[in-house]
Amino acid sequence: MTNWTASFLASDHDLGSAPILRREFTLEDDHGAVTSAKLDVSALGVVEAWLDGQRVSDHLLEPGWTSYEWRVRVVSHDVTERLAHDEPGRTSVLALVVGKGWALGRLGWSGKGAWYADEPAGAAELRIEFEDGHEQVIATDTDWHAVASGITADDLYDGQDIDAGVSDAWQRPGPLDGASGVRAVDLGERKLVADTVPPVRPLAEIAPVDVWTSPSGATLLDFGVNLVGWLRVRASGTAGTVLTLRHAEVLEHDELGLRPLRTAEATDHLTLSGGDEPDVFEPRFTFHGFRYASVDGWPGTLDELRDAVTAVQVGSDLARTGTFSSSHDLLNTFHDNVVRGMQGNFLSVPTDCPQRDERLGWTGDIAAFAPTASYLFDTKAFLGDWLRDVWLEQQHADGIIPFVVPDVLKYQPAEDFRDPDATAIWSDAGVWVPWTLYQAYGDVTVLEEQFDSMAAHLRRVRDHLSPQDLWDTVFQFGDWLDPDAPPEDPAAAKADKGVVATICAFRSATLVAEAADVLGGHEAEGAEFRELAARLQAAFRTHYLQDDGRILSDCTTVYTLAIVFGILDAEDEQRAGDRLAELVAASGYRISTGFAGTPFITDALTQTGHLDDAYRLLLQTECPSWLYPVTMGATTVWERWDSMLPDGTINPGQMTSFNHYALGAVADWMHRVVGGLTATAPGYASVRIAPQPGGGLTWASTSIDSVHGTIAVRWELVDGELVVEATVPEGVSAVVALPGAAEQAAPAGTHTFRAAVGVVV
Repeated sequence: MTNWTASFLASDHDLGSAPILRREFTLEDDHGAVTSAKLDVSALGVVEAWLDGQRVSDHLLEPGWTSYEWRVRVVSHDVTERLAHDEPGRTSVLALVVGKGWALGRLGWSGKGAWYADEPAGAAELRIEFEDGHEQVIATDTDWHAVASGITADDLYDGQDIDAGVSDAWQRPGPLDGASGVRAVDLGERKLVADTVPPVRPLAEIAPVDVWTSPSGATLLDFGVNLVGWLRVRASGTAGTVLTLRHAEVLEHDELGLRPLRTAEATDHLTLSGGDEPDVFEPRFTFHGFRYASVDGWPGTLDELRDAVTAVQVGSDLARTGTFSSSHDLLNTFHDNVVRGMQGNFLSVPTDCPQRDERLGWTGDIAAFAPTASYLFDTKAFLGDWLRDVWLEQQHADGIIPFVVPDVLKYQPAEDFRDPDATAIWSDAGVWVPWTLYQAYGDVTVLEEQFDSMAAHLRRVRDHLSPQDLWDTVFQFGDWLDPDAPPEDPAAAKADKGVVATICAFRSATLVAEAADVLGGHEAEGAEFRELAARLQAAFRTHYLQDDGRILSDCTTVYTLAIVFGILDAEDEQRAGDRLAELVAASGYRISTGFAGTPFITDALTQTGHLDDAYRLLLQTECPSWLYPVTMGATTVWERWDSMLPDGTINPGQMTSFNHYALGAVADWMHRVVGGLTATAPGYASVRIAPQPGGGLTWASTSIDSVHGTIAVRWELVDGELVVEATVPEGVSAVVALPGAAEQAAPAGTHTFRAAVGVVV
């Protein structure tokens, strides 16, 4: 932002509410018509811009969450149409409503907030161009004023209080009672950067499917799906009447299941004005993860409440690119849940969960889920921007990629990891995510921008290996949330943490060496990281791989990672695959992996010739499994395999979310193996069409809107034949590989291919 002239402003006085920064202006005379008008806004906090009594856009929670210590976004809005027909000399009102947001609200589980700023501050610059080329600039400065709003409390975790009785005279020209002066706020070392990410917006409006009275007498609403957003309420009643809205993801004992929220209040308070027209409330400075809500103080009937309340689903407005469907209804519902969970958790940053006192950008979750995310939605700009914060945090932490980005945990370190270091999978996100984006979109820019970050991570790992070249010297999450771990100790996994970490380090070293080759001019780094990968592989073979092919700790996750990450030779890989299949069968085809192994176990089975085992694992409905939550009515992916127990009670663990996308990472395998569409070159410049039916499915389809156009595959079993219809756009090289048939090229267009069923190539 080179031409920014605006100051960040805060109110001189505590107004007891979210402050409104306000300025009146008139269009200058004698310059002809307005030809363009651009409004740039930013905040320490979140800001909503208003012009002449109307919101400037439907964007929400601007400018979003970044590593505020070093960069703050500036968001641009075209307001030409708002001003093009105004007469010169007419008085207009430009106003900014500023809330706490991530900069000042609670973040993390310590109960504290204001990690990035001491007070909400907003900034704006309106540039108006006229027909004769003249430019008029209205920018925030100390001539502005502040006034109280009807938002008397706001916090992302706790909710928002709105008093409809507070005057809205600030929307119109004229003097205001109680106006305060403003002062400029120093940004310090922060840089202002142009916003390049899709905005947070309303994504859907959902009516309640049921309204009833609970056994305790609470008035409850059910919206049918677990969503992220808030309730819009239209209400009339006596002035001062307070409606209290409480939100929860599930019911327990026929009441709101509030324990998973921990300390997050997730409660909105709405005070009626008593005016002639109904009040319309919409708490846009908070968000909740919920399916159910209670309403206390409603002045009407249940039927009137049903008509008066709408759930507004919000999230970063990413373009949908990937689809999947099949003949298996539960599997389709699971895939829908993966999509819905991603939408709820891709809100400014890729968060772990949207409901409790956390909602942080956990790096391990996105490390696992990035391939699925980048198939389902266009994540190029969203994750590319988040990676800039990864590198910023890393540069200020001696090369360590933290557990969460932006990193607020450095201000409130948890007792279990007070001296954090680089850790497998979580810190590996700094390598795996940019590589995923390069593979998904074929644009080397992300590797160019992140290569120093990727290399710094590997050097940090290298410098903290043991004398035996094993990554077992620092804190590791390991196979987090292994289903066999006790609820109170999610790190107590079967998989040896050193084995998990060393294999992950090998994968990261291999990928960074490949990135060096892609970029060119990084021959020294390529050699450096190939040498590191070789050291890690040798150490793994010496210390973790036994003569009979068993891997230390002999559990599904260690075999899965060793196979998929390529640390084994061909003979050991097959032995590992056979042992993995034995363990999967011994588990009754129930999940036995946590965060580390789950995204890759079906690939490991498929890669070693155990496709039927992969399908049995995927389609299992008994707990723990991917489909068990679906049988329990889940509409998003859970954090724990048994977040809700079979008897309908909530898992007793202190950490239980019903909307976590990480364990939905198996959808990537569904797209590639069940659907049959795999990219074989970055950006889907070439693809392999090779569906592998199984599990009793009779048909499946998948598609992706790639950078080259839509690529689609649909297969069906018909009278002993596998019939495949493939659509390939111009510029994409496609190979079709079907059982019992020679591979063949698929030219651009839509074509049908057939093969006899039951023949194994």
